Amino acid sequence: MNRPRVGVAVLTMGDRMPELLALLASVAEQDEPAVRVVVVGNGTALPGLPQGVTVVELEENLGVAGGRNVAWQCLRDFGDVDVLVDLDDDGLLIEADVFRRIADLYAAESRLGIVSFRIADETGGTQRRHVPRLRAGDPMRRGLVTTFLGGGHALSMPMLEETGGWPDAFFFTHEETDLAWRAVDRGWDILYEPQLVLRHPKTSPARHAVYYRMTARNRVWLAKRHLPAALVPVYLASWAAYTLVRRPSPAGLKAWWAGFFEGVRVPCPPRRPMRWQTVWRMTRLGRPPVI
Repeated sequence: MNRPRVGVAVLTMGDRMPELLALLASVAEQDEPAVRVVVVGNGTALPGLPQGVTVVELEENLGVAGGRNVAWQCLRDFGDVDVLVDLDDDGLLIEADVFRRIADLYAAESRLGIVSFRIADETGGTQRRHVPRLRAGDPMRRGLVTTFLGGGHALSMPMLEETGGWPDAFFFTHEETDLAWRAVDRGWDILYEPQLVLRHPKTSPARHAVYYRMTARNRVWLAKRHLPAALVPVYLASWAAYTLVRRPSPAGLKAWWAGFFEGVRVPCPPRRPMRWQTVWRMTRLGRPPVI
C-alpha cells in the first residue's frame, strides 16, 4: 500500500499559548513531516501561529468531542490525510521520529484503527490512569487494548468514517471510550504503543469544574448507547462502587450523582448495542466492558 500520510489536529482554548507554540515547534521538527497541521480555537481567536498551520476559530466552545470533530472534518476536506494525530495543546513531542513510527504501524496493518501514545510527565513517569488497561503496573508493556488516551493518539481516517467520529453530546470525558467501543465492535484494533511518547504536565482530571458531573453523565450514556441490556446495570453499579471507594469530596460526590441521574434522565441516541462477540473480544483483551 502507499505510505500513510499523517495529519495533526490540536484543540485549544487559547489559554496555553507558550505551550501550544512549543508543541507546534516539536511537530515541525519531526523527521517525517505531517502533510497538514490544523489548530482549532475552541471559542477563541488564535493570532500569531506559525506559517503553514491551518487555523479554525470557533465562536463557541464545542467541548473536546465537538472540537475534534471540527478538526477531523477540516482534514477530511483536504483529502490528503490517511491518519489523524490528536495532541493536547500543553503536550510536547520529545522525539523526532513519532510520525514516521506511526506511518510504519499503519502501513503494516490495514485494520489498525487507533494507536494510543504513552503520556509521560516532566520526570518521565506515567500515571496509572494513563495506562489504558486494568493491569497498569508496567506502562512500557505494548499491546492491543480496548480504549486509548485522549492526550496523544492516532486515528485511521477510514475508521473515523466507519464509526462516525466523536460523540458531540459528550462534550468532555469518556469520548475516547465511546469511540473505542464503536471501533472495536466494527473489527478495528487499538494498539497501546509506549514508544510513542507525549510529554505532558502531571495533572488531575478533577481540576476541571465540570469533571464529576460529566464523568458520571457520560458513563451512563456509554452504557445506554453501547452495552447489551443485561450489562447496563452491572457496568453502572461497578462504576458507582468504584467512585464511592475513591471517596471524593462531598461537593464532588454531589456533582457525580447529579450527573448520574442526568444521564439516566436525558437520552443520548443512537443506541447501538455492541455484539456479544465484541464483549468476549474485550474480555480476552483484559477489560470486559463492565469494569
